[in-house]
Formats: sequence, structure tokens, C-alpha cells
Amino acid sequence: MLLEVRDLSVNYGHIEAIRNISFDVPEGAIVTLIGANGAGKSTTLKTISGLRKVRTGSILYDGEDLAKVSPDKRVQMGISQSPEGRGIFPGMTVRENLEMGAYVRRDRSAAALAPDFERVLDLFPRLAERIKQAAGTLSGGEQQMVAIGRSLMARPRLLLLDEPSMGLAPKLIQQIFTIIEEIKAQGTTVLLVEQNAAQALKRADHAYLLETGEIVRSGTGSELAGDAAVRAAYLGGDV
Repeated sequence: MLLEVRDLSVNYGHIEAIRNISFDVPEGAIVTLIGANGAGKSTTLKTISGLRKVRTGSILYDGEDLAKVSPDKRVQMGISQSPEGRGIFPGMTVRENLEMGAYVRRDRSAAALAPDFERVLDLFPRLAERIKQAAGTLSGGEQQMVAIGRSLMARPRLLLLDEPSMGLAPKLIQQIFTIIEEIKAQGTTVLLVEQNAAQALKRADHAYLLETGEIVRSGTGSELAGDAAVRAAYLGGDV
């Protein structure tokens, strides 16, 4: 198992944001966390990345407990996150933003980065046309491509995607999810947090539903998509 989350609880001050959640992310899979705003999805990703502190429980990555591993070391180990809101550097070019994704790599020479640039630009051909353009001048969809591409420059085994479809037009949403499937096909494991439950469950090998900090349902993507309660609350009665 690539990632094992066990009895994880996380607080924001005195507020318990996550309560004793446990889930697995098998290598080579797409696993999705769905749920409403405030359910604890983004907090879960930030805790795996090391940006939030664990109150109780454990996170094992490839069998290693991450309790004392700093966020930058987690990236070096193969955990990379594309954050909610994209978090691009607007005054830097697309190329410079992508290069930042490789910042913790030991070898950042042009020759070492060349195959990674090629991979990202193959996935996102639009970025090749914008490579010298300031990232802040791009459309929302293009900025999302930069954010995902930047996270891939670290060569992750585990890619954490936080709301990649947020604010995008329907056509772009389809494109982003197709690319997520391609990333999986290339051998990268994906843990996806997504409010667009219908699209996420279509692609997910495994899925977990969070409500007010707790996992209340789990199963394959198709099992949750077929669950009457999930359909009524998150799919509008349709998949």
C-alpha cells in the first residue's frame, strides 16, 4: 500500500476538523475524497503534505511513518500537491513556475529537467504556447494546468490534487479529468479531492465520502456513484 492513513484527527485551534479517519491509497490507483465544503477534504491533503499537524493517528507512506518528516522532505520522498486555488506565481513565466516544482530535486540541471518539461508539455500542449508568458495573465484553466504541471516536475509517486476543476468551464473540466486519467496511466498514483463528485467518481478506483470530518461511506467509484444517498446529496440524482 502506497499510503495508509490510520485514525487521523486534526484540529484547527479547538475545532476538530478531522475525526479518526482511516483510508488507503493503493499504488497506481486514483482515490477520491468527496464531500461538501468544510467536510475536511483539503485539511486531509494538507496534513499528508505536512502543512497541518496531526493531533492523533498516523500517516504511512510506502511503509514509513511521516510523523517527523518535514514538508520539503515529503516532496523529495515522492509526495507532491497541486493546491486548491492553484497557488501559482503570477509574476513569473510559465517555465519559471514549472521549474519551481523541481526546486527540491537534487539535480535541477537543464538536461535533468528536459524530460519532465517534455512530459508536462505533452500533457498540456497549451502551455507550450504560453511558456514565456507571465502565469498571472493566463486563463483560469491554463493556470490550473500550470499548477498540476508544476507538481509533476517533482516526479511524484503520489500526486495530491485539491479541487482541480474549481471555477472551470465544463469543457475544461472534462479535459482536466482526462489528463488526470493519463497521469495515472503514466504510473503516478493520484489522491483527488473534488467537489465535482460525478466526474471524480467516474474516474476513481476507490472513493471515500467525508461529512463533518468523518468518513461515512467508502467503496469503489462506481459503488458510491450508485449509492442512493450519495446520488441524492452530491449527484443531483444522476451520475
